[in-house]
Amino acid sequence: MTESTQAQPASPSGAPPPPVGGHGLLEGKVVVVTAAAGTGIGFATARRCVEEGATVVVSDAHERRLGEAADALAELAGDRPLAVTCDVTVDSEVRRLYELAIEEHGRFDVAVNNAGLGGQADVVDMTDDQWSKVLDVTLSGTFRCMRAALSHLYAQGSGVVVNNSSVLGWRAQAGQAHYAAAKAGVMALTRCAAVEAAPHGVRVNAVAPSLALHPFLNRVMSDEELDELRRREVFGRGAEVWEVANVIVFLASGYASYMTGEVVSVSSQHA
Repeated sequence: MTESTQAQPASPSGAPPPPVGGHGLLEGKVVVVTAAAGTGIGFATARRCVEEGATVVVSDAHERRLGEAADALAELAGDRPLAVTCDVTVDSEVRRLYELAIEEHGRFDVAVNNAGLGGQADVVDMTDDQWSKVLDVTLSGTFRCMRAALSHLYAQGSGVVVNNSSVLGWRAQAGQAHYAAAKAGVMALTRCAAVEAAPHGVRVNAVAPSLALHPFLNRVMSDEELDELRRREVFGRGAEVWEVANVIVFLASGYASYMTGEVVSVSSQHA
């Protein structure tokens, strides 16, 4: 490993290390990533998969963001990836995503389920609509994607699913009951599906980031709240989205061949 591609420890000032380079961990694999928007963990994951030798298929509910993500990935990969508009709350669109991936590439090897929706509301003030919307996208959306992906992966007798959960599935935070409940559900869904999938040669795991910094956070949290969350991290900063993507790539790769039903925390929080 050269010095330029080797991650360095975070500096005392809280500055992130430089990104690591690719090492062919997903060479020849086809990876489907949901919610691969222009920023965030989804796009960072799609980018890291390309850097590790994979062919990616990206999806998002927002057509403009999806197009921007596909254009950016085309500059990196040389070819524009298949980009499919998909609302994970609509089962027919979810099934179409995986069907188009197989139609384009003959198969897919990895499904990364990243779609999620947050919000901020105390339980006493939370409406049924706020609760249901977050659960429908974050938990039920992951379920729909897993159900569709697993049906194809079972048929081919191999594959990997990586779900995006959150440390809030374990830890409490005011105003996040709906999101925390959804992410705890993703953890349980991951573990149960892993037991079912193992006889079919399919692994199912999840990542649980604490604080991954991207512009969408400001839609649900104020700068003051984000500053407080940063202070809880022992590095004095949130994770770069590529740092979360690195763990997703690891779980998708052969290096994690004996891991299934696991939820891997990507966190530097104080205990």
